[in-house]
Amino acid sequence: MQHHDYLAHARAEYDALRAAVLAAGPDVPVPTCPGWTVRKLVDHLAGVHSWALTALHTPAEGERPKATPRPQDWDDLLTWWDDRFTELERLLASLHPDTPTWTFVGPKVAGFWSRRQAHEIAIHRLDAEHALHGHEVPTLLWDTEFAADGVDEYLTRLLVRAAQVHPVEREGRLLFHAADAGRTWELRIAPGQVPETGTPTDSATDEDTTVAGTADALYRAAWGRPSGAIVSGDRSLLDSLPRP
Repeated sequence: MQHHDYLAHARAEYDALRAAVLAAGPDVPVPTCPGWTVRKLVDHLAGVHSWALTALHTPAEGERPKATPRPQDWDDLLTWWDDRFTELERLLASLHPDTPTWTFVGPKVAGFWSRRQAHEIAIHRLDAEHALHGHEVPTLLWDTEFAADGVDEYLTRLLVRAAQVHPVEREGRLLFHAADAGRTWELRIAPGQVPETGTPTDSATDEDTTVAGTADALYRAAWGRPSGAIVSGDRSLLDSLPRP
């Protein structure tokens, strides 16, 4: 996927997310984020967008950006969120994806942030849909290419970062297979080591856990959300993966 594709997805997901947030209301619990309400979800996203903006203005080798306080009033928070996202969208659209910038993992270029924000918004759009509809959320929200890219981003980027904060405690091999995307990933984890993702090297029967289904289902499963993916073998390995 290209820089402009991520920006288009970010806008579409933001619009859908915002609609779900307004329909649900600020005090409704978010079942897929235990302990969170819709207000907390919006506060988190507003902070993420603001932080990404600061990161894009930070040199590639600069210090980690600091978070910006958000408004406490619900209406003020919504307006602040809108403003930060619009500012972020415009800035990313003005930058070449190879423009050097600070990132917390992976390549230190602006294209990292268009991809990261598109998937951040998409996953939390799913959370907002669950807050609004409970379990009655459509099984297909995303196109195959975008969902498969989300699986890849989690396994190759976000999981690496998450494991730095919450070290892996289990050992094993997990196979992720998205039949509709024609893509397969093998994840190898071990206590105290950086998770490694690549193409399968042995028979699928050698894996400890296999996660199979549509790319949409794998996207949700990788991020620890309710999913229709078929999990065979040791389910606890999948559940043990640290999420950002």
